[in-house]
Amino acid sequence: MTGRRWYVPWLFLAPALAVAITFFIVPFGNTAVLSLTDASTLGGGHFTGLDNFRRLAHDDQFWLSLRNTALYLVIVVPLVVTLPLLVALLVQRRIAGIGFFRAVYYSPVVASMVVAGLIWSWLLSSDGMVNSLLRGLHVVTEPIPFLTDAHWLLAGAMAMTVWKGLGYYMVIYLAALANVPRSLLEAAEVDGAGAVRRFWHVTVPLLRPTMILVATLAAIACAKVFAEVYTLSGGSAGPGGEARTLVYTIRETGLGLGGEAGYASAMSLALFVATLGLSVLVTRLNSREEQA
Repeated sequence: MTGRRWYVPWLFLAPALAVAITFFIVPFGNTAVLSLTDASTLGGGHFTGLDNFRRLAHDDQFWLSLRNTALYLVIVVPLVVTLPLLVALLVQRRIAGIGFFRAVYYSPVVASMVVAGLIWSWLLSSDGMVNSLLRGLHVVTEPIPFLTDAHWLLAGAMAMTVWKGLGYYMVIYLAALANVPRSLLEAAEVDGAGAVRRFWHVTVPLLRPTMILVATLAAIACAKVFAEVYTLSGGSAGPGGEARTLVYTIRETGLGLGGEAGYASAMSLALFVATLGLSVLVTRLNSREEQA
């Protein structure tokens, strides 16, 4: 019998640790340092203390981006938590051809964001399918400016996010539904509970940890939303950039020859703190419910 060698666990940990240090910890440390300077994209920079963070407090573009991102969270997260669950309940049934519908619902997940953006741009353009349908049904007389009005553009981006994530979260719910004991559902049915009561009083409580997981993942994804707004607006974020999100503003501030790397880094840290705070809040709420 040979003795344990102390370095063996480190050999297994080393590859993942190297990736984490190279691609996460070092860039994060560099961002934290840059946020305290007036560095530009071309380099240089001097230590300015907390000036970048004081500037954030009076930056209208930053607060507009934060408001749009918060709006994204409030509207998209509840939809992403509920709609994939309803779809999962439908496609978990063992009926002929259900595999086809599962593939259809999952197909947006594998589509690239550029392709998805082109599809939605075509759907929402003034002569696109959505406006043609609404005018054909006499719901509207003039095309809705989905791509040229900031509010409609943001709404279109939210719809695109929900559509793109529907299949991904559906798969998570399907795995969770497979673990719901059928004996509990059958016992509730014997006691006279209908389908709605069985779902509400048996399925939902058992799926609550999964729903919280989905909400957390969706909230983090919404906090980082960029591609939807960029592709639908053609890179302009709507008239005057009114539909800009936080990541969009960070990109605009930090890129280009006149980019302000220091100020963009301060924005990135603000986004990191907001996302971390959101994750901690959700985790604590979940722990409190489990202890209750």
